[in-house]
Amino acid sequence: QVQLVESGGGLVQPGGSLTLSCAASGRTFSSYSMGWFRQAPGKERLFVAAMTCSGARTYYADSLKGRFTISRDNAKNTVYLQMTSLRPEDTALYYCAQGTSCGNTAHYDYWGQGTQVTVSS
Repeated sequence: QVQLVESGGGLVQPGGSLTLSCAASGRTFSSYSMGWFRQAPGKERLFVAAMTCSGARTYYADSLKGRFTISRDNAKNTVYLQMTSLRPEDTALYYCAQGTSCGNTAHYDYWGQGTQVTVSS
């Protein structure tokens, strides 16, 4: 059974930084793409970033390029999301998801429970 467990969320001031982690278990982590999504209260879930299984290719939501960085450590079965220059509008529940194959960053079949990020002074 695949499990994805996010951590690292919390309260941060505008302009601050935060790094989220997502630990995966249940199948060969290095064989699957990984993605991050977020959902603000009352809004739909949106794509944030994704990375192919080897880390060779990364993708970002256009509005987040330059501030957010996705990375992964296949030896630790963990994917990260480094967030900098955080803004109040970044406040959301952040989810990690595991893709259906190595290179497929468009379809995800497993999701974590989410970690809350709140950007406020």
